[in-house]
Amino acid sequence: MSSEIELSKEILIVSETDAKGIIKYANDDFCKIAGYSRDELIGSPHNMVRHQDMPKAAFKDLWDTVESGNIWKGIVKNKTKDGGYYWVNATAYPSKTPTGELRYISIRVKPTKKEIQDAIELYKTL
Repeated sequence: MSSEIELSKEILIVSETDAKGIIKYANDDFCKIAGYSRDELIGSPHNMVRHQDMPKAAFKDLWDTVESGNIWKGIVKNKTKDGGYYWVNATAYPSKTPTGELRYISIRVKPTKKEIQDAIELYKTL
């Protein structure tokens, strides 16, 4: 049985990917919570932290939203390197690098218990 890591209110997970979802930046909180070193995260696909309980439809919606230039918000269950998991309230949005290349920024914070419960119920229907 995998164990849950509950985020504290002080945690702010930030990452940046290129247009293909390859991690280009990971902050200290991302490394700490996910259990990976920065070197393990940088250059890897962001879906390396995707938990198997997350419906594919949720990530299709995320990508459809950000690829169309909009901001996506949702509750996401991610997995840790050691097989645990953590819930986040995620916001993802498109941006451009200083050289004009497309990138995606994601900021994740602690969700409420109600947000997690609502997400669990919603994901059962997807």
